[in-house]
Amino acid sequence: MTVTPRPPRIAGPPERRSRPAPALRRPPARRPHPDGSDSRPVTAPTWRPGPHPAAFTGPELAACVRAVREPVHLLAVPGRGVGLGLGGDVGAGDPAAPVVVGILPALYPEWLGDRSFAAAHGVRFPYIAGEMATGIATTAMVTAMARARMLGFFGSGGLGLDRIEKAVVTLADALAGQPNWGVNLLHSPGDPALENTTAALLLRHGVPCVSASAFMSITPAVVRCAAAGLRRTPDGRVERRTRVFAKISRPEVAEQFMSPPPGEILRALVDAGQITAAEAELAAGLPIAEDITVEADSAGHTDGRPMAIVVPAVQAVRDRVVARFDYPRPVRVGAAGGLGTPQAVAAAFALGAAYVLTGSVNQVSVESGQSEDAKAMLAGADLADVALAPAADMFELGAKVQVLRRGSMFAPRAGLLFEAYRRHDSLEQLAPELRAKLERDLFGMSLDDVWTRTAAYWVERDPGQVERALHDAKHRMALVFRWYLGNSGRWALAGEQSRRTDYQIWCGPAMGAFNRWISGSFLAQAAERSVVQIALNLLEGAAVVTRAHQVRSFGVPVGVAQFPPRRLVLGADG
Repeated sequence: MTVTPRPPRIAGPPERRSRPAPALRRPPARRPHPDGSDSRPVTAPTWRPGPHPAAFTGPELAACVRAVREPVHLLAVPGRGVGLGLGGDVGAGDPAAPVVVGILPALYPEWLGDRSFAAAHGVRFPYIAGEMATGIATTAMVTAMARARMLGFFGSGGLGLDRIEKAVVTLADALAGQPNWGVNLLHSPGDPALENTTAALLLRHGVPCVSASAFMSITPAVVRCAAAGLRRTPDGRVERRTRVFAKISRPEVAEQFMSPPPGEILRALVDAGQITAAEAELAAGLPIAEDITVEADSAGHTDGRPMAIVVPAVQAVRDRVVARFDYPRPVRVGAAGGLGTPQAVAAAFALGAAYVLTGSVNQVSVESGQSEDAKAMLAGADLADVALAPAADMFELGAKVQVLRRGSMFAPRAGLLFEAYRRHDSLEQLAPELRAKLERDLFGMSLDDVWTRTAAYWVERDPGQVERALHDAKHRMALVFRWYLGNSGRWALAGEQSRRTDYQIWCGPAMGAFNRWISGSFLAQAAERSVVQIALNLLEGAAVVTRAHQVRSFGVPVGVAQFPPRRLVLGADG
């Protein structure tokens, strides 16, 4: 099937006038005709079929539901209930023809989200491939998404500045002039200099979109990205040079990003010469981020909140903030986490998401930076094959990440390390048998050798960590244990099979749902799983699920819509 060119813009509804709330009424009861059939006036609109007959049974109804790009007629026939008719003509006066009780217009995947999202970012589809860290979301993935007129973020988290800059230069060259690509800006509470330097790098190279993730509060780096380059156009609009997305999981953090930047941060940036006074003045009247991605239960860092709970909560905050500051443009709320099937994507849009962002499932795409070995493990995951494990970057705080459990011992082994850290104040306090187990099963070397390697790493990156460890034995123990946590992800990324049981692979339950959905289809073949095919099938399927819900609401017995993946091709305007 060919994905048709982008449909024309549709005019918005007429402005509503305030009026008293109507009283709740029951649906009108059917009045039987004296002969026992449903009554209907002889002038009721009726339907004459074209190439497709009226559908009243399961397989025929399912075929009608899948044809989302065609208008569909809701038909009533006495004794048969409500069915569907594709195409055909609407007339009047034929008492033997099905009565037309409604018409649903064509439904395109492009129309599922907020139309302002497409206009703001120069995209066709309300879909983002998210910034899986350590380069799992590669430049190839971002480029493929941009060329398909979607949006992708390069996964810069956990990478050195040299590698980030190389990726940014590659993307800027490949996508010159295109606004629909971006790079992650990861919050670094323990290393604000890294965060600030990364922000400066992204601005210097003109990265059009920046996704701020893992932030718990607003920092100068993210404000600088939002404010730098702001200008007022001749027609009075404020134009952004850099559009900031904020990926959050808590309403209170979302509110900070929806609000204008704190005045003290703006003043400090002006004093430092990092933004101009004019930019600061414009920034004071705008939200830091006009796109807020609500991350529900997901891979990696997760609060484990269900999407149906957290998305409406953030939307309510958005409505209050927008009313308070009277912004000239909308603040959009998108959804991420748990999106591995068309039903899940449709549910996100049904909640009012302006766009969706996928993560876990993109790891098995051909463009993913994950090793082939790790991809094969992900492709075998089921719904329950995930677990929570201590996070390397916030180990001491007890923060967790969601990882693949099947085929890896990382989660229980990392848990053993955190429990040892919680119960002891130094490496020297470890019982001999525990120390021997850690050296044999986890580290593959003595803890003294691990410390030597760890210290060498921190001397290059942040010498203060080594200085602190020399005076704080518990911090030294944390750094040694974090060596395992940090390297386990690198082993997976490199496909180091001698360390296969220690792979740390970020993964949410969406991966298992995705594997079930694609089973037996062309996407079950690794070579077919491009990030664009995954996206197009999820969106096309979400449109089918949405159409099924529409017609079911009018009494059509369609059941739960199924959309088997199929090869989809973008139209000529792609």
